[in-house]
Amino acid sequence: MNPWLRVFLPFAAGYYLSYLLRTVNAVIAPELTRELSLSAADLGLLTSTYLLAFGAFQIPLGILLDRYGARRVEAALLLFTALGAALFAYGHTLAELAVARGLIGLGVSACLMAGFKSFTQSFPSDRQASLTGAIMASGGLGALTASLPLEAALPLIGWRGAFIALTLLAGLVAAAIFFVVPEHRAEAAHHTLAEQWRGVAEVFRSRVFWRFAPQAGLFAGGFMALQGLWAVPWLMTVSGASRSLAAEHLFAMGIAMLACNLGIAALATRLSRAGIRPVMLLSGGTALALVCELAIILGAAFTLPLWAAFGLFVSTSSLGYSVLAAHFPPALSGRVTTALNLLAFVGAFGLQWGIGVLVDALGAVGLDPVASYRIAFGAMFAMQAMAYAWFVLEGRRK
Repeated sequence: MNPWLRVFLPFAAGYYLSYLLRTVNAVIAPELTRELSLSAADLGLLTSTYLLAFGAFQIPLGILLDRYGARRVEAALLLFTALGAALFAYGHTLAELAVARGLIGLGVSACLMAGFKSFTQSFPSDRQASLTGAIMASGGLGALTASLPLEAALPLIGWRGAFIALTLLAGLVAAAIFFVVPEHRAEAAHHTLAEQWRGVAEVFRSRVFWRFAPQAGLFAGGFMALQGLWAVPWLMTVSGASRSLAAEHLFAMGIAMLACNLGIAALATRLSRAGIRPVMLLSGGTALALVCELAIILGAAFTLPLWAAFGLFVSTSSLGYSVLAAHFPPALSGRVTTALNLLAFVGAFGLQWGIGVLVDALGAVGLDPVASYRIAFGAMFAMQAMAYAWFVLEGRRK
């Protein structure tokens, strides 16, 4: 059977589910806030427990992927996703929902990294950037599903019904990966655990890793924090949008993200052969994302095109995984990508929770909500600008 069918599609389905679950709370946030009487900090903490569990498991995940292979690891972890989604559907307290969301984050922690690991074993190296774009496009479809389609379904099935459906979907994807994806030899299976941990240390000691790490944490992580939660409260509070209009903005961001990743999938290999390397696309896209974000913070008109353009350009950050992995031997590929993903999710957790904490703190000292959101988003922008400067200067040093 064609490897696109046996390898790509099952892992793409897993990443679709992962991204849907990552962003679903942005649309159901008003219901959660009303039903559980949550503050902004509570909402940020609840939503970011997904990111905390996801990120905390990245280093052990890299070792497991290199030792046992992508197929078995992801299929097993997705069972935790199903359990977490079921618990979320029936939870009634902040603590119950936080635990459930943490289980979901643990369960989907391998969805992208397992795909990357399997792709390195199933496809030639010159196709890795295009495959990165293709699987990221499946995540874009998940983001789209968690915007207008979910908002339209909520009056019919409610947020609890949505999570029951996600429970069933997680079980189906786990079965597809386990029974359809071929077994690959695990390059590090013969290594001792100590040797594998030394590989992790080798990654973190690499200067090239630390060129990409801040960019992953603050751009990929920042986009997750906004798309997964804070875009909707910003649009409703600062821009005066209704929830329906805010969902349309999320939908536009998802379309833009999908377009970017489809473009990368279709063109990255050909552009690289023409001398336009993936790292150039990454650098240029990040710079344009900063411009769009600054315009949003300053209150520029035409908010929907700006948010869509931000989603388009910031999605080039996904290229960091394949670009960084090319600097290391294949036996380390699982640990390299999960190490970078750890930094992305540390950034996403810190920003998703931190924005809520800062908004609440500024409100407590008398600032109105609009000013509080602008300052919180401005602080994120300042950190991103410094990360981008480091990325560019370190590249020039090399």
